Amino acid sequence: MSGLTSLLNIGNSALFASQSAIQVTGNNIANVNTTGYSRQAVRFEEGISIDSRPGQLGTGAKAAEVYRYFNKFVEEQFNDRNAIYKRWDTQQEVLKSVESLFNEANSEGLNAMMNQFFKDWQELAKRPDDDAVREALLAHTENMLMLFHDTDQNLQSMQSQMDDFIKQEVTSVNDLITRIADLNKEIQIHDIPGSNNANTLLDQRNQLVRELAEKMDVDVIDNGSGDFTVNTKAGHTLVDGGEAFAIDFTGPASYKSLNPASSFDGSIGFDGQDEYEYTVEVMQSGTITSNAGSGAAMFRVSLDGGRTWMKDENGNDKLFAARPESDKVNVQGIDIYFNAGTQDLTKGDTFTVVPKNHLKWISPTTEDLNITPQSFLDGTDNSRRLTGGSITGYFALRDFNIGRYRERLDSLSESIAWEVNRLHSQGGGENPLSNLYGTYSVDKTDQPLSSPSSGLHYGNRLAEGNVTVYAYDTSTGELASSASFGPLDFDPATPGIQNFDPDVHSLEDVRDAFNNSMGNYLTASIQDNKLVLNSKSGYAFQLGTDTSGLSAALGLNTFFKGESAATLAIRDDVRQNSSLINAGSVNGGAEANDGDNKTALAIGQLKDKDVRIDTAFETSSNQTLQEYYNSLVGTVGADTANAKFNSMFNQTLAKDLNERQNEVAGVNLDEEMSNLIKFQHSYKAAAKLITTADQMMQTVLGLKN
Repeated sequence: MSGLTSLLNIGNSALFASQSAIQVTGNNIANVNTTGYSRQAVRFEEGISIDSRPGQLGTGAKAAEVYRYFNKFVEEQFNDRNAIYKRWDTQQEVLKSVESLFNEANSEGLNAMMNQFFKDWQELAKRPDDDAVREALLAHTENMLMLFHDTDQNLQSMQSQMDDFIKQEVTSVNDLITRIADLNKEIQIHDIPGSNNANTLLDQRNQLVRELAEKMDVDVIDNGSGDFTVNTKAGHTLVDGGEAFAIDFTGPASYKSLNPASSFDGSIGFDGQDEYEYTVEVMQSGTITSNAGSGAAMFRVSLDGGRTWMKDENGNDKLFAARPESDKVNVQGIDIYFNAGTQDLTKGDTFTVVPKNHLKWISPTTEDLNITPQSFLDGTDNSRRLTGGSITGYFALRDFNIGRYRERLDSLSESIAWEVNRLHSQGGGENPLSNLYGTYSVDKTDQPLSSPSSGLHYGNRLAEGNVTVYAYDTSTGELASSASFGPLDFDPATPGIQNFDPDVHSLEDVRDAFNNSMGNYLTASIQDNKLVLNSKSGYAFQLGTDTSGLSAALGLNTFFKGESAATLAIRDDVRQNSSLINAGSVNGGAEANDGDNKTALAIGQLKDKDVRIDTAFETSSNQTLQEYYNSLVGTVGADTANAKFNSMFNQTLAKDLNERQNEVAGVNLDEEMSNLIKFQHSYKAAAKLITTADQMMQTVLGLKN
């Protein structure tokens, strides 16, 4: 009887094993369209054998485990490639909109308006006393400026959109890593490798990792049973088993990394916003002071994480004095200052100023870490930050692509304003002037105008030289006296005319020079940190040759005000009175004639003149203003094409890897149907075995009777 009982047990185990296999096959069929589902199968295991005669006899088989088909190596490759694809796909989609914006401007708007602007000056040179020509020039200039503003506003709106998208993605990332950590906790409870595999939980976790990899580049380390770690490619831990470490999209901030020998206990501060990060490295130990003497700390600045440093005109690293908030140093439009502590700065102390919304990794054991994707000036990525996924794509669009388009547009606007103003400020309108208001202000009226602390936007364009001023008697229209003209004297105590020196003279010195040199005919004063000139009763004045650029830099007698694409405008008084457009100039006889066209002709010829245009990420460009704009349009097109190529290339690779994974883990209905029939037959055979054993047992029981 014992043998027959064993036979029944064998049939029973075979019945259950086949039933398990049919159940798993059915589950595969049911989940054929379930995203993230991996095909499962039953591993059968032979039962123990018993020593007997005629030899060892088996005891059947059992369903040892339900396992899933999954290729970890292919999955990691897929996530890597998919993160890169999502980055470029994100960039491509937005850049198509940017390209449309510039294509429209190139064909119908900005390029055509710039061309019209110079044509109008050429027309004014032909008819300098024609009011209709002057009004047409103003109207067409307004159109050109409107397009500058509109293009910049559209780009700025896209940057704001990127901020919104990043914020949404960060929220999603934090949700994903929390869910992955929660799944790890469940897997730790339920997963017993080899006997109770938590296949469904593992599938869910893999699916979440896939979604995470679409948003940022990740690496995973799977030690089994929920001991599962997710890091960024740069090594920042996002999930460690059941713990999740969030990321945060936050506002402007600064970070410090001090020399180990440093005891500096102050901080760095800044004002302004920019797409660049500013790496500040102390090059000379010292104090934080308004007087940049021998004891003052000096620092240099990098815009690409310390790969390259800002240079002065001699090609050396440009050094700035570490000043307090009351004497901020302006670097590329950002005001930087230090809040002094009880200890001085030490050489090697490094600070990172991030004047924009940025991404940081929140670690419980260290200080928050800036992980904002960063592109170096050569276009490569900072591998110590995020480099993949849609988040990187949005940051690249905001900072590297659109940010630099805006910078180029600003540089173009700045150069148009400077080049036109430089000529216009030395010209003369239809009548002498009774007053002039400077349009460019300084932060500190007592600082040398070329100093970063002065805050004068065009301070770096100034040169040593002088401005010639002419004073006229309003009743006769003639020079007020034989001595009522000449250059300004910046040091009356020294014999002879002393020229303006931008490294020495401040706005207060310029004011004093006007009053000392032309005080009988006009009064110079400072209002709202801008220079103002008012003629005295009975007199008027004109500005003439300026070898220093002082008039243009201070916004005296200029055509434009403002300096960026967003702020560039026609001077208010010129826009209201076209007679103030300087078509001519004061001639060698100190006369300004209505028919003179010298200034208008020079401005019209700017169309074909190479000018210097500077940006932070490029070497100085020497080309015409329209050539520079066309190169900007070309860059947008090239960036779009590059993003499209990278998107398609990486999509193809990612698709191939996904198909390879599906070949392993995907459900094949034909195969499942085959398995179903196979296990159905097994089940029937097992049932037949039990029936046979039962009949054999009945036969044996019948023999006893």
